[in-house]
Amino acid sequence: MATSRWKRWLRLIRQPSSRHSVLTLLAGGMFIGLMGWAALDFGMAATSTEEFCLSCHEMRDNPWPQLQKTSHYSNAAGIHATCADCHQPREFIPKVARKIEASREVWGSIIGLIDTPEKYVAHTPVMKAREIARLRANDSRECRNCHVTERMQLELQSARAREYHRAMASNGKTCIDCHAGIAHPDNSGQPLARRQ
Repeated sequence: MATSRWKRWLRLIRQPSSRHSVLTLLAGGMFIGLMGWAALDFGMAATSTEEFCLSCHEMRDNPWPQLQKTSHYSNAAGIHATCADCHQPREFIPKVARKIEASREVWGSIIGLIDTPEKYVAHTPVMKAREIARLRANDSRECRNCHVTERMQLELQSARAREYHRAMASNGKTCIDCHAGIAHPDNSGQPLARRQ
């Protein structure tokens, strides 16, 4: 009985279809897989742009004007951090997980939880706490994509900053512990004036 099962299974593997050969089915599967991968890659890239983030009025009304006031937006080096630089990992699997996690804000907008500037501001403390906890848990991975502690020129920093940066690892601290408001400093509980 067990032998006949194996024979059926082997026959199914060697000849899975009466109409198509194994090679045709394999090539078709690879083509479908590659098209799926390309669509996923395109979708990931398209939803990682500033334009996509700013397509929601909730982002234009509050976090965006806050970011525009910081050195992450405009600085002497000409470096411009985008939403994805700070809120999305670069590695594929963590990026997919983060995209799924971030869909919570899209859902919040759809169901009316954060669909007005006032509701968004009211919900900001919860979203900020969740984001700070995420960055603490991953050792500020997105910060470290640009800021490499080992390459910091400590001699150019203030005495206090040098002290904190030297002690950061030994004290079990990470970037977000001291720099929580660096990109969105105006979490005052009031809607910001909308920029055109």
